[in-house]
Amino acid sequence: QLQASGGGLVQAGASLKLSCTASGLDFRRYAMGWFRQAPGKEREFVAAISWAGRTSNYDDSVKGRFTISRDNAKNTVYLEMNSLKPEDTAVYFCAADRVILTDGRAPREPSDYDFWGQGTLVTVSS
Repeated sequence: QLQASGGGLVQAGASLKLSCTASGLDFRRYAMGWFRQAPGKEREFVAAISWAGRTSNYDDSVKGRFTISRDNAKNTVYLEMNSLKPEDTAVYFCAADRVILTDGRAPREPSDYDFWGQGTLVTVSS
C-alpha cells in the first residue's frame, strides 16, 4: 500500500512537502512517481525517481520548483513543492513501479506503474 499525505490549502508562492509511505512491498525495488489530477483533467506526470535515487525526471511545468527525493530506510518518497501556483491545484498521487536493480529508470507514463496511492489534495489560492 501507498499512503500519501501532506496536502493542504496554501496561498500562491507558498511551499508544501508531500510524503508517500509504502508498506507491504520491498520499497528499494520500486521506482517512485508523483502524478496529479486537476478537476476535469486527466492525470498527469509530475516527477519520478529511480529506486536508488540516482535518476529523477520532472515535468517541465514543475522543473525548478519541485524536488522529488526518497528515503529507502523509511520506505518514503517526498515531493517538495516551492513557489506554488494556482495551476498546481490538484489531487496528487504517488505510484510505484517495480524494477530490477540494474534498471535506473524513473518513468513518466502512468502505465509503467504497478501500484497507486489514494491521493492527497493540494489547493493553491491566488
